[in-house]
Amino acid sequence: MGGLCRVPKVTHLEGEVKRQKEEFQRATESARVDKAQAVADTEQRIRAEMAGLQSRMTATVRAVTAIQQELGEVKMSRRNVQKEVTALQQAVGPGIKLMKKQITSAITEIDAMNKELVRKYKKEMMLRKKYHNEIMELKGNIRVFARVRPTIKEDGSGLQAEHVVMFDDDDDGLLSVMHRATKKTFELDKVFQSNSTQEQVFNEVRALLISCVDGFNVCIFAYGQTGSGKTFTMEGYGENPGINPRALQELFAVTEDRAKDWEYAITVSVMEIYNESIRDLLSDSPTEAKEVKQSRNAADGHYVPGLTSIRVQTVEDVHEVFALGKENRATAVTDMNEHSSRSHALLCIRVVGTNRTTGARTIGRLNLVDLAGSERIAKSGSEGQRLKEAQNINKSLSSLGDVIHALKLKSGHIPYRNSKLTYLLQDSLGGESKTLMMVQVSPVEKNSSETLCSLNFAQRVRSVELGQASRRTETDSASARDRMTEHGEGTSLSARPLGSPAVGRRSGLPVKKR
Repeated sequence: MGGLCRVPKVTHLEGEVKRQKEEFQRATESARVDKAQAVADTEQRIRAEMAGLQSRMTATVRAVTAIQQELGEVKMSRRNVQKEVTALQQAVGPGIKLMKKQITSAITEIDAMNKELVRKYKKEMMLRKKYHNEIMELKGNIRVFARVRPTIKEDGSGLQAEHVVMFDDDDDGLLSVMHRATKKTFELDKVFQSNSTQEQVFNEVRALLISCVDGFNVCIFAYGQTGSGKTFTMEGYGENPGINPRALQELFAVTEDRAKDWEYAITVSVMEIYNESIRDLLSDSPTEAKEVKQSRNAADGHYVPGLTSIRVQTVEDVHEVFALGKENRATAVTDMNEHSSRSHALLCIRVVGTNRTTGARTIGRLNLVDLAGSERIAKSGSEGQRLKEAQNINKSLSSLGDVIHALKLKSGHIPYRNSKLTYLLQDSLGGESKTLMMVQVSPVEKNSSETLCSLNFAQRVRSVELGQASRRTETDSASARDRMTEHGEGTSLSARPLGSPAVGRRSGLPVKKR
């Protein structure tokens, strides 16, 4: 039974083995066919790729061959060009050297010609100015100088502090101002740039100043807005003195040179016009108002009765007089200037010369005027008493403008009496006087409107004809004594030397407070 049961099972296994073997044979055959097909496909693809690579390589070889041919041609062309350049250099080199030499020579000649033309131009310009000055002196025109101050801290920074004043390199009488994109040029007698020195300014006015020693009346006044440098130009400070102290030093030197033939007496008065009141800055009561009077002798012009006159003989005397006058002058702080003059200051110098041989006398007067600054009240920040001062300053300067306008038109009536300033300056503005105006201006945009106003006024002043100045001499001693008595000369109160009770030496100068 057990043997019969195992026979069918063996038979089944043998059949299963046979079936598995047949399936394996079929799978093996299929794999062989697939392999053969894959190998055939791969060979076909490789042949196609090789054919493509062969084609591209052939094209590349052709391109490289063509490039090599072109490179060879370029090298050949380069060698030919180099040969041509070498040949051209050899042929043109001497010509170029000769041409360079000729051009250099021509430029040198042109430069020399230009320098000669500039020299001749400047010479002609100086001659023109000389003849112009002679004509102006014959006509008696007021000469006008301009001085541009350097920038200061009050100018601020930014656009408002940009420079708008320009100078002419070839003509020191021209000045231009840019304002609202418009350039305006002014022609004056002399323009001092921002870097000008006190000595340079004085050298230009020296001849005018010392003419008072010869018996002429001379007036120099500084005009301009607040903070434009008027007081610096006229007075200076310490080791850098202005026109006023230098003028007296020069007068001392000139009179000393002529001492052999002439005897001179130099007297000085200092006054201010403050709120339309004339004040004697050398008196014991500097706030006491003075008046202007017309002398009985028309030749003597206008004077201030009781005005203190100090005879000065040394530089030390001058320093004492200036110190006292400066101490008593009205100043204040404004938005325009840290130390603003609130009055018009006048230094009046009288030079009387007596010839030791003939007894003839020459009488010269020198008025040096530091006008208070013109200013727009809103811009200056003035209030209270400062506002009143500004209004009076502007009023007197306006009156000065009216007088200049009337003089320019040769009007029959000149309104000198409209202000104490013009009334006091009548002899300088309308008499036979040598007069010079120093207009001071700011260089920056912030003050361009005021700069234009000052320069426009300066040009109007420059056109005024006063008539030829005349020399003042006296031969009649009685007449001279009469005039001395009228003006108070020779008395202990009006022409006293320094050291008298009213003034004192520097060690004992009285302190006067307002």
